[in-house]
Amino acid sequence: MEDESGPERHYNIHFSPEMMAGVYANFANVSSSDYEFTITFARVDHEVDDEEVPGVVVTRVTCSPRFLRELIDALEDSYSKWRTREGIKNLPELGEEQG
Repeated sequence: MEDESGPERHYNIHFSPEMMAGVYANFANVSSSDYEFTITFARVDHEVDDEEVPGVVVTRVTCSPRFLRELIDALEDSYSKWRTREGIKNLPELGEEQG
């Protein structure tokens, strides 16, 4: 039986070979207007001691407030699962002597 939200949907998303590698970003800036949010991802050189930090924009994403809420929820869920896995990795092994 289908639930109230309708049938389950499956996304079939394809990447071009150029997009498959993705881009690296170590900085993000979020701005908004009355209708949308824009997230600008950049790669910056944090090792520079100058007042002005050099960087290059690697991508920019503009989305609706509704999509942004869904993205925040997905990021929080994924980060929570990652933290749990990392915490389990760092547990002491059973049977080892504590020093």
